[in-house]
Amino acid sequence: MKRVYNFSAGPSMLPEQVLRRAADEMLDYQGSGQSVMEMSHRSKVYQGIIDSAESLLREVMNIPDTYKVLFLQGGASSQFAMVPMNLMTKSGKADFVLTGQWATKAYKEAARYGDAHVVASSKDKTFSYIPKLDPSTFTPDADYFHICLNNTIYGTKFHTLPDTGNVPLVADISSCIVSEPIDVSKFALLYAGAQKNLAPAGLTVVIIREDLIGHAMDITPTMFNYQTHSDNGSMFNTPPCYSIYMAMLVLDWLKNTIGGLEEMKKINEKKANMLYSFLDQSSLFHGTVVPEDRSLMNIPFVTGNDEMDVKFVKAATEAGFVNLKGHRTVGGMRASIYNAMPVEGVEKLVDFMAKFEKENK
Repeated sequence: MKRVYNFSAGPSMLPEQVLRRAADEMLDYQGSGQSVMEMSHRSKVYQGIIDSAESLLREVMNIPDTYKVLFLQGGASSQFAMVPMNLMTKSGKADFVLTGQWATKAYKEAARYGDAHVVASSKDKTFSYIPKLDPSTFTPDADYFHICLNNTIYGTKFHTLPDTGNVPLVADISSCIVSEPIDVSKFALLYAGAQKNLAPAGLTVVIIREDLIGHAMDITPTMFNYQTHSDNGSMFNTPPCYSIYMAMLVLDWLKNTIGGLEEMKKINEKKANMLYSFLDQSSLFHGTVVPEDRSLMNIPFVTGNDEMDVKFVKAATEAGFVNLKGHRTVGGMRASIYNAMPVEGVEKLVDFMAKFEKENK
Protein backbone atom coordinates (compact mmCIF):
# COMPACT_ATOMS: atom_id res chain seq x y z
CA MET A 1 0.00 0.00 0.00
CA LYS A 2 1.41 3.35 -1.04
CA ARG A 3 0.11 6.40 0.86
CA VAL A 4 0.83 9.81 -0.68
CA TYR A 5 1.47 12.99 1.29
CA ASN A 6 -1.83 14.81 0.90
CA PHE A 7 -1.59 18.61 1.18
CA SER A 8 -5.26 19.18 0.29
CA ALA A 9 -7.00 22.18 1.85
CA GLY A 10 -10.08 20.04 2.46
CA PRO A 11 -11.31 17.42 2.58
CA SER A 12 -7.88 16.73 3.95
CA MET A 13 -5.86 13.82 5.27
CA LEU A 14 -6.84 12.10 8.51
CA PRO A 15 -4.44 10.56 11.04
CA GLU A 16 -3.40 7.08 9.87
CA GLN A 17 -3.99 5.71 13.37
CA VAL A 18 -7.59 6.96 13.20
CA LEU A 19 -8.18 5.50 9.75
CA ARG A 20 -6.86 2.11 10.88
CA ARG A 21 -9.10 2.12 13.94
CA ALA A 22 -12.11 3.05 11.79
CA ALA A 23 -11.22 0.23 9.40
CA ASP A 24 -11.00 -2.26 12.26
CA GLU A 25 -14.44 -1.17 13.46
CA MET A 26 -16.05 -0.87 10.02
CA LEU A 27 -18.06 -4.08 10.11
CA ASP A 28 -18.57 -4.39 13.84
CA TYR A 29 -18.47 -1.39 16.16
CA GLN A 30 -17.50 -2.60 19.64
CA GLY A 31 -19.45 -5.85 19.48
CA SER A 32 -22.69 -4.31 18.20
CA GLY A 33 -22.56 -6.49 15.08
CA GLN A 34 -23.05 -3.47 12.84
CA SER A 35 -21.16 -0.61 11.27
CA VAL A 36 -21.58 2.95 12.57
CA MET A 37 -22.56 3.73 8.97
CA GLU A 38 -25.70 1.65 9.27
CA MET A 39 -26.82 1.92 12.89
CA SER A 40 -29.83 3.95 13.98
CA HIS A 41 -29.00 7.37 15.33
CA ARG A 42 -31.71 6.70 17.92
CA SER A 43 -29.93 3.63 19.26
CA LYS A 44 -28.26 3.50 22.66
CA VAL A 45 -24.96 2.60 20.98
CA TYR A 46 -24.99 5.68 18.75
CA GLN A 47 -26.05 7.93 21.61
CA GLY A 48 -22.86 6.82 23.33
CA ILE A 49 -20.83 7.88 20.27
CA ILE A 50 -22.28 11.37 19.96
CA ASP A 51 -22.06 11.92 23.73
CA SER A 52 -18.42 10.84 23.67
CA ALA A 53 -17.66 13.13 20.72
CA GLU A 54 -19.11 16.13 22.55
CA SER A 55 -17.40 15.25 25.82
CA LEU A 56 -14.02 14.91 24.11
CA LEU A 57 -14.44 18.17 22.20
CA ARG A 58 -15.33 19.99 25.42
CA GLU A 59 -12.30 18.51 27.16
CA VAL A 60 -9.80 19.04 24.34
CA MET A 61 -10.93 22.62 23.63
CA ASN A 62 -11.68 23.44 27.29
CA ILE A 63 -15.19 24.65 26.42
CA PRO A 64 -17.00 26.34 29.35
CA ASP A 65 -20.25 24.83 30.62
CA THR A 66 -22.10 27.99 29.54
CA TYR A 67 -21.66 27.01 25.88
CA LYS A 68 -23.64 24.53 23.81
CA VAL A 69 -21.93 22.22 21.33
CA LEU A 70 -24.01 21.50 18.23
CA PHE A 71 -23.24 18.90 15.56
CA LEU A 72 -24.90 20.18 12.38
CA GLN A 73 -24.89 19.78 8.61
CA GLY A 74 -24.70 22.24 5.72
CA GLY A 75 -21.05 23.17 6.05
CA ALA A 76 -19.65 26.45 7.33
CA SER A 77 -21.43 28.06 4.36
CA SER A 78 -24.81 27.42 6.00
CA GLN A 79 -23.54 29.30 9.05
CA PHE A 80 -23.22 32.42 6.89
CA ALA A 81 -27.04 32.53 7.05
CA MET A 82 -27.66 30.83 10.39
CA VAL A 83 -25.51 33.31 12.33
CA PRO A 84 -27.38 36.46 11.21
CA MET A 85 -30.77 34.76 11.39
CA ASN A 86 -30.12 33.86 15.03
CA LEU A 87 -27.96 36.77 16.21
CA MET A 88 -28.78 39.83 14.08
CA THR A 89 -32.05 40.37 15.91
CA LYS A 90 -31.61 43.35 18.26
CA SER A 91 -30.04 46.30 16.43
CA GLY A 92 -30.03 44.41 13.13
CA LYS A 93 -26.37 45.34 12.62
CA ALA A 94 -23.13 43.37 12.39
CA ASP A 95 -19.46 44.15 11.67
CA PHE A 96 -17.17 42.18 9.36
CA VAL A 97 -13.46 42.03 8.63
CA LEU A 98 -12.88 40.83 5.07
CA THR A 99 -9.72 38.71 4.98
CA GLY A 100 -10.62 36.32 2.20
CA GLN A 101 -13.27 34.57 0.18
CA TRP A 102 -15.13 32.96 3.07
CA ALA A 103 -15.24 36.11 5.22
CA THR A 104 -16.58 37.96 2.19
CA LYS A 105 -19.27 35.35 1.59
CA ALA A 106 -20.30 35.55 5.25
CA TYR A 107 -20.61 39.33 4.93
CA LYS A 108 -22.65 39.17 1.71
CA GLU A 109 -25.03 36.59 3.15
CA ALA A 110 -25.55 38.58 6.37
CA ALA A 111 -26.30 41.69 4.29
CA ARG A 112 -29.48 39.94 3.14
CA TYR A 113 -30.84 39.98 6.69
CA GLY A 114 -29.61 43.24 8.19
CA ASP A 115 -27.10 46.06 8.14
CA ALA A 116 -23.72 44.43 7.49
CA HIS A 117 -20.78 46.81 7.91
CA VAL A 118 -17.25 46.21 6.58
CA VAL A 119 -14.82 47.40 9.25
CA ALA A 120 -11.68 46.59 7.25
CA SER A 121 -10.52 44.58 4.24
CA SER A 122 -7.25 43.28 2.83
CA LYS A 123 -8.63 42.74 -0.67
CA ASP A 124 -6.35 45.51 -2.00
CA LYS A 125 -3.35 43.17 -1.73
CA THR A 126 -5.09 39.88 -2.57
CA PHE A 127 -5.82 39.19 1.10
CA SER A 128 -2.11 38.67 1.82
CA TYR A 129 -2.29 40.32 5.25
CA ILE A 130 -4.63 40.88 8.21
CA PRO A 131 -5.72 44.53 8.23
CA LYS A 132 -4.99 46.65 11.30
CA LEU A 133 -8.26 47.45 13.08
CA ASP A 134 -9.39 50.77 14.53
CA PRO A 135 -11.97 50.21 17.32
CA SER A 136 -13.41 53.67 16.64
CA THR A 137 -14.77 52.28 13.34
CA PHE A 138 -16.62 49.42 15.07
CA THR A 139 -20.42 49.60 15.34
CA PRO A 140 -21.01 50.05 19.11
CA ASP A 141 -24.49 48.48 19.07
CA ALA A 142 -23.73 45.70 16.60
CA ASP A 143 -25.34 42.35 17.33
CA TYR A 144 -22.05 40.62 16.55
CA PHE A 145 -18.58 41.11 15.07
CA HIS A 146 -17.47 38.44 12.55
CA ILE A 147 -13.98 37.27 11.61
CA CYS A 148 -12.50 34.27 9.81
CA LEU A 149 -9.77 33.30 12.26
CA ASN A 150 -7.62 31.41 9.73
CA ASN A 151 -7.93 31.99 6.00
CA THR A 152 -7.56 28.72 4.12
CA ILE A 153 -7.11 30.10 0.62
CA TYR A 154 -4.76 32.98 1.40
CA GLY A 155 -2.80 31.57 4.34
CA THR A 156 -3.35 34.36 6.87
CA LYS A 157 -4.37 34.19 10.51
CA PHE A 158 -5.51 36.54 13.27
CA HIS A 159 -2.76 36.30 15.87
CA THR A 160 -4.45 39.04 17.92
CA LEU A 161 -8.21 39.11 18.39
CA PRO A 162 -10.14 42.35 17.89
CA ASP A 163 -11.33 43.95 21.13
CA THR A 164 -15.05 44.19 20.52
CA GLY A 165 -16.06 45.12 24.07
CA ASN A 166 -19.61 43.98 24.75
CA VAL A 167 -20.28 43.10 21.12
CA PRO A 168 -20.29 39.28 20.68
CA LEU A 169 -17.30 38.02 18.69
CA VAL A 170 -18.10 35.33 16.11
CA ALA A 171 -15.42 33.37 14.26
CA ASP A 172 -15.21 30.88 11.44
CA ILE A 173 -12.51 28.45 12.62
CA SER A 174 -12.96 25.82 9.91
CA SER A 175 -9.28 25.54 9.00
CA CYS A 176 -7.74 25.93 12.45
CA ILE A 177 -10.10 24.13 14.84
CA VAL A 178 -8.20 21.91 17.34
CA SER A 179 -4.83 22.90 15.83
CA GLU A 180 -3.80 24.82 18.96
CA PRO A 181 -5.41 26.03 22.20
CA ILE A 182 -8.08 28.70 21.84
CA ASP A 183 -9.79 30.69 24.60
CA VAL A 184 -13.41 29.86 23.82
CA SER A 185 -14.63 32.37 26.42
CA LYS A 186 -13.41 35.24 24.22
CA PHE A 187 -15.97 34.27 21.58
CA ALA A 188 -19.75 34.25 21.57
CA LEU A 189 -19.95 31.72 18.76
CA LEU A 190 -17.44 29.55 16.89
CA TYR A 191 -18.23 27.45 13.85
CA ALA A 192 -16.25 25.06 11.69
CA GLY A 193 -16.66 22.72 8.79
CA ALA A 194 -14.97 19.55 10.08
CA GLN A 195 -13.36 18.37 6.83
CA LYS A 196 -10.00 20.06 7.35
CA ASN A 197 -8.83 19.09 10.83
CA LEU A 198 -11.50 17.11 12.59
CA ALA A 199 -13.42 14.62 10.45
CA PRO A 200 -14.58 13.78 6.92
CA ALA A 201 -16.87 16.19 5.09
CA GLY A 202 -20.48 16.37 6.26
CA LEU A 203 -20.16 17.62 9.84
CA THR A 204 -20.27 21.24 10.98
CA VAL A 205 -19.47 22.07 14.60
CA VAL A 206 -21.03 25.09 16.30
CA ILE A 207 -19.97 26.23 19.77
CA ILE A 208 -22.39 28.87 20.99
CA ARG A 209 -22.89 30.74 24.26
CA GLU A 210 -26.21 29.66 25.72
CA ASP A 211 -27.62 33.18 26.15
CA LEU A 212 -27.49 33.70 22.37
CA ILE A 213 -29.89 30.83 21.72
CA GLY A 214 -33.62 31.46 21.41
CA HIS A 215 -33.69 34.85 19.67
CA ALA A 216 -33.99 33.81 16.02
CA MET A 217 -35.82 35.90 13.43
CA ASP A 218 -39.41 34.85 12.75
CA ILE A 219 -38.46 33.94 9.18
CA THR A 220 -35.79 31.49 10.34
CA PRO A 221 -36.43 27.96 9.03
CA THR A 222 -36.77 25.36 11.77
CA MET A 223 -33.53 23.69 10.67
CA PHE A 224 -31.66 27.02 10.80
CA ASN A 225 -32.68 27.82 14.35
CA TYR A 226 -29.97 27.00 16.91
CA GLN A 227 -32.72 26.43 19.47
CA THR A 228 -33.98 23.47 17.43
CA HIS A 229 -30.67 21.67 17.67
CA SER A 230 -29.88 22.73 21.21
CA ASP A 231 -33.22 21.45 22.49
CA ASN A 232 -32.78 18.14 20.70
CA GLY A 233 -29.13 17.36 21.44
CA SER A 234 -28.21 17.70 17.75
CA MET A 235 -30.73 14.93 17.04
CA PHE A 236 -33.71 16.86 15.64
CA ASN A 237 -33.16 14.91 12.44
CA THR A 238 -30.60 12.32 11.38
CA PRO A 239 -27.19 13.88 12.06
CA PRO A 240 -24.04 13.20 9.98
CA CYS A 241 -23.55 10.02 11.99
CA TYR A 242 -20.32 8.66 10.55
CA SER A 243 -18.57 12.04 10.48
CA ILE A 244 -19.41 12.52 14.16
CA TYR A 245 -17.97 9.07 14.90
CA MET A 246 -14.79 9.97 13.00
CA ALA A 247 -14.57 13.25 14.92
CA MET A 248 -14.76 11.23 18.13
CA LEU A 249 -11.81 9.09 16.97
CA VAL A 250 -9.77 12.15 15.95
CA LEU A 251 -10.45 13.84 19.30
CA ASP A 252 -9.46 10.68 21.14
CA TRP A 253 -6.21 10.66 19.09
CA LEU A 254 -5.59 14.31 19.95
CA LYS A 255 -6.13 13.70 23.65
CA ASN A 256 -4.45 10.35 24.17
CA THR A 257 -1.83 10.04 21.42
CA ILE A 258 -0.78 13.65 20.84
CA GLY A 259 -1.34 14.78 24.43
CA GLY A 260 -3.69 17.71 23.88
CA LEU A 261 -3.70 20.99 21.98
CA GLU A 262 -0.55 22.44 23.57
CA GLU A 263 1.41 19.51 22.17
CA MET A 264 -0.44 19.71 18.85
CA LYS A 265 0.53 23.36 18.56
CA LYS A 266 4.22 22.53 19.07
CA ILE A 267 4.09 19.98 16.27
CA ASN A 268 2.23 22.37 13.96
CA GLU A 269 4.72 25.16 14.69
CA LYS A 270 7.61 22.83 13.91
CA LYS A 271 6.09 21.90 10.55
CA ALA A 272 5.21 25.48 9.59
CA ASN A 273 8.58 26.90 10.66
CA MET A 274 10.35 24.27 8.59
CA LEU A 275 8.50 25.24 5.41
CA TYR A 276 8.56 29.01 6.03
CA SER A 277 12.30 28.88 6.75
CA PHE A 278 12.91 27.18 3.42
CA LEU A 279 10.71 29.67 1.55
CA ASP A 280 12.46 32.62 3.19
CA GLN A 281 15.89 31.53 1.94
CA SER A 282 14.85 30.05 -1.41
CA SER A 283 15.87 31.71 -4.68
CA LEU A 284 13.02 30.05 -6.62
CA PHE A 285 10.06 29.84 -4.24
CA HIS A 286 8.63 32.54 -2.01
CA GLY A 287 5.66 32.86 0.31
CA THR A 288 2.82 35.27 -0.43
CA VAL A 289 1.83 36.33 3.10
CA VAL A 290 3.41 39.05 5.24
CA PRO A 291 5.43 37.23 7.95
CA GLU A 292 3.51 38.59 10.96
CA ASP A 293 0.17 37.22 9.68
CA ARG A 294 1.23 33.77 8.53
CA SER A 295 -0.99 30.75 9.13
CA LEU A 296 0.22 27.53 10.77
CA MET A 297 -2.20 25.52 8.67
CA ASN A 298 -2.17 26.85 5.10
CA ILE A 299 1.02 28.01 3.39
CA PRO A 300 0.68 29.52 -0.10
CA PHE A 301 3.79 30.06 -2.23
CA VAL A 302 4.78 30.83 -5.82
CA THR A 303 7.80 30.81 -8.12
CA GLY A 304 6.73 34.01 -9.88
CA ASN A 305 6.39 32.13 -13.17
CA ASP A 306 3.10 30.43 -14.04
CA GLU A 307 4.74 27.80 -16.25
CA MET A 308 7.24 26.95 -13.51
CA ASP A 309 4.39 26.67 -11.00
CA VAL A 310 2.65 24.15 -13.27
CA LYS A 311 5.89 22.23 -13.76
CA PHE A 312 6.46 22.05 -10.01
CA VAL A 313 2.93 20.85 -9.20
CA LYS A 314 3.21 18.13 -11.86
CA ALA A 315 6.62 16.98 -10.62
CA ALA A 316 5.47 17.04 -6.99
CA THR A 317 2.38 14.97 -7.78
CA GLU A 318 4.48 12.36 -9.58
CA ALA A 319 6.76 12.24 -6.53
CA GLY A 320 3.82 11.56 -4.16
CA PHE A 321 3.11 15.10 -2.89
CA VAL A 322 -0.49 15.68 -3.98
CA ASN A 323 -2.96 18.57 -3.94
CA LEU A 324 -0.32 21.31 -3.87
CA LYS A 325 -1.97 23.39 -6.58
CA GLY A 326 -3.14 26.75 -5.21
CA HIS A 327 -6.78 27.80 -5.09
CA ARG A 328 -8.16 28.69 -8.51
CA THR A 329 -8.65 32.32 -7.45
CA VAL A 330 -4.96 32.89 -6.60
CA GLY A 331 -2.93 30.28 -8.50
CA GLY A 332 0.55 29.19 -7.46
CA MET A 333 0.87 26.52 -4.81
CA ARG A 334 -0.46 25.91 -1.32
CA ALA A 335 0.59 23.36 1.27
CA SER A 336 -2.12 22.70 3.83
CA ILE A 337 -0.36 21.08 6.77
CA TYR A 338 -3.18 20.26 9.13
CA ASN A 339 -2.85 18.16 12.28
CA ALA A 340 -2.77 14.84 10.43
CA MET A 341 0.19 15.81 8.21
CA PRO A 342 3.22 14.20 9.87
CA VAL A 343 6.44 16.16 10.38
CA GLU A 344 8.06 13.69 8.01
CA GLY A 345 5.72 14.82 5.23
CA VAL A 346 6.88 18.43 5.49
CA GLU A 347 10.53 17.38 5.77
CA LYS A 348 10.25 15.37 2.56
CA LEU A 349 8.38 18.18 0.79
CA VAL A 350 11.13 20.66 1.68
CA ASP A 351 13.79 18.20 0.44
CA PHE A 352 11.87 17.79 -2.82
CA MET A 353 11.50 21.57 -3.24
CA ALA A 354 15.24 22.06 -2.67
CA LYS A 355 16.01 19.39 -5.28
CA PHE A 356 13.54 20.94 -7.75
CA GLU A 357 15.07 24.38 -7.21
CA LYS A 358 18.57 23.08 -7.87
CA GLU A 359 17.42 21.40 -11.10
CA ASN A 360 15.52 24.47 -12.35
CA LYS A 361 17.90 27.36 -11.74
